[in-house]
Amino acid sequence: MSNGLSLAEIERRMAIVRDNIRQLIEQAAANSGAGDEDRNADRLARQQEELDRLSKQREELLKQK
Repeated sequence: MSNGLSLAEIERRMAIVRDNIRQLIEQAAANSGAGDEDRNADRLARQQEELDRLSKQREELLKQK
C-alpha cells in the first residue's frame, strides 16, 4: 500500500488532515441549515477517510522497520 511517502511526510499530512477536521467541526458548530450540515458531514467524512488511509500507510511503514 505504500506509495513512497516517508514516515515524516505521512505524519505531516496526518497533522494537516487532523487540523482540517478540527476546522470543519468549528465551522459546523457556527453554521446552521440542512444544506450546510450535509456539506460539512461530507467534508468531514472525506477528511476522516484520508486520515484512515494515512494511518494505515503509517502502520505499514512502522511494521517494516
